[in-house]
Amino acid sequence: MVKSLWENEKASQLSKGLDELVYRSNLIGTDRAVCNWGGGNTSMKTIEKDFRGRDVEVMWVKGSGSDLATMKAQNFTGLKMDDICLLIEKEEMPDEEMVSYLAHCMIDSTHPRASIETLLHAFLPYKHVDHTHPDAIISLCCADNGKQIAEEIYGNRFVWVPYIRPGFTLSKMIAEGVKNNPNAELVLMEKHGLVVWGDTAQESYEKTIAIINEAENYINSKIVAGKVFGGAKFESLEEEEAKDILAAVMPVIRGAVSDEKKMLLTFDRGEDILEFVNSYDAPTLSQVGAACPDHLVHTKMKPLFIEWEPSTKDMNVLKDNIKAGVQRFKEEYAAYFDRNKNEGDKMFEPAPRVILIPGIGMVNTGKNVPMANVSGALYHRAISVMKGATALGEFVSLNENESFNVEYWPLELYKLSLAPAESEFSRKIAFITGGAGGIGSETSRLFASEGAHVVLADLNLEGAEKVAAEINETYGEGRALAVKMDVTSEEAVQEAFKKTALTFGGVDIIVNNAGLATSSPFDETTLKEWNLNMNVLGTGYFLVAREAFKHMKEQGIGGNMVFIGSKNSVYAGKNAAAYSSVKAMETHLARCIAAEGGEFGIRVNSVLPDAVLQGSAIWGSRWREERAAAYGIEPDQLEDHYRKRTTLLVNIYPRDIAESIAFFASSKADKTTGCMLTVDGGVPAAFTR
Repeated sequence: MVKSLWENEKASQLSKGLDELVYRSNLIGTDRAVCNWGGGNTSMKTIEKDFRGRDVEVMWVKGSGSDLATMKAQNFTGLKMDDICLLIEKEEMPDEEMVSYLAHCMIDSTHPRASIETLLHAFLPYKHVDHTHPDAIISLCCADNGKQIAEEIYGNRFVWVPYIRPGFTLSKMIAEGVKNNPNAELVLMEKHGLVVWGDTAQESYEKTIAIINEAENYINSKIVAGKVFGGAKFESLEEEEAKDILAAVMPVIRGAVSDEKKMLLTFDRGEDILEFVNSYDAPTLSQVGAACPDHLVHTKMKPLFIEWEPSTKDMNVLKDNIKAGVQRFKEEYAAYFDRNKNEGDKMFEPAPRVILIPGIGMVNTGKNVPMANVSGALYHRAISVMKGATALGEFVSLNENESFNVEYWPLELYKLSLAPAESEFSRKIAFITGGAGGIGSETSRLFASEGAHVVLADLNLEGAEKVAAEINETYGEGRALAVKMDVTSEEAVQEAFKKTALTFGGVDIIVNNAGLATSSPFDETTLKEWNLNMNVLGTGYFLVAREAFKHMKEQGIGGNMVFIGSKNSVYAGKNAAAYSSVKAMETHLARCIAAEGGEFGIRVNSVLPDAVLQGSAIWGSRWREERAAAYGIEPDQLEDHYRKRTTLLVNIYPRDIAESIAFFASSKADKTTGCMLTVDGGVPAAFTR
């Protein structure tokens, strides 16, 4: 049952007018069983002063591209009612003409474009109007006997409107239906949703909740436990077992769904998801079609259902079925596009947005984590609708051609066009070791600023979490993940990549950056010191690169590795035999991987910095004193010493290294691999030769 979230005390403190509409809209959007993400619209009619100081009736309506749960006053559009009301006399009005006309009705040209369903609100003679997509109502409106059931629930209090795409014609049909039924309290829109109204914001909101609950009570009375979706055919795997399998197959899925553009993945094992994917009816029911237009835009017409017997736990069979299934889905989608396309249509990515796996759950795809989550959230709603509709009768959906016309509808495409343009590293996943340090944290920030999702792996988990939180605060929730990882531990490295696969779907870029440094005269270098350097800077780089190589091969969409070497990779540093030797080994390891990785599209390059003191844990350790002693100077003289020994007379900062890493990982270096780039201000002794 949906609950009223209205708080009289809070509502009483609102100023009359737009603040009331914002409050009501946020309440409606908060419960996704009431209104989908990005869907629905609300309105309020008020009296405002125009630019001449005259009183005019204004309708405030949701602006296109916003979400009811989070929208603020600036997301609403004000339109002059005197101009809009004239349209009711027209017989028809194409979408383009309607949009153009409404733009002239706006009281402020800086307001967002008005909702597609603006006229629905304008043609109803009520102060407050709410249009939502509640699960229970759509269940009713997607049942083959929905209108008859509605009569049982609501008597003569409703107006039933056959399915028609939103716009002028639908708005006029609703207005005429309400006008012709003096008992009307609500409108049921076939395969679409609900419209209610009220004299006050609270009345309209409370009526929405009450109407939904009437339908939900009826539906619940018809649901038979154990027979939902035909009953259970499979049992769910245990949580950890399922996650182990998901971690192994997510890179396979990511590679399969990433064509010209890469996709990010999320997974979901909610109870409702598992009930559905494990059922007898899911393979057939999931292919009927989308429950309503608002679902379709983000889930496509149907999901991909993977045939698999979970009790076998055979990952090889599952991987093969996923690859074959995604390929088949893409071919069928291309054929669907060709059958229905209109002049000028260009096909979207043909890969599925929703992938259902018995025993495992649901995997979602999107250009970023939030959009993958939106697809998942909307499929939760689709499952709820199918559950209700099949309890009432037979679930029916939009036909194929109408589904296509909604998916490629110019007014829906306009909403998508409001999203920010993609950047160099959009849709990419970057895994950075030593992520809490100076170079690692600055590289993570740079990648995130250019659209990447980043994983900060570090022994210093608290430091990595601090940087990740900063990135998520700046660029949006879910953009950064912090993991604790000891690069010398094979198990820890594997676990970190498992978390990466489960969180984002795979990996595109790794930055082998974790490090330390010691300094001793050669004859005073202990085996312990030697092994410490070799374990962290040699074995650690090997383990991280090897695990990344496996994931990149599994994905089959290429990848990038950037090793952070040192000036000492090519220059024999005094009193640093262990450090210099392993730094030379790092860069040669990078070249070896580059030689093997080429056929898989995996590029491997090295950046060779020198004396990056700022924000460095290494330079905050004994290394500073040791290097100062090697040069016969005081520790606080080091920065000046390093600057003066460069031909450019400059110091090197973490951002300088981050920029070089980003270059190697970017499209600008697509044809470069096995390369070393020295970033040291010009130290002649370290010139490569």
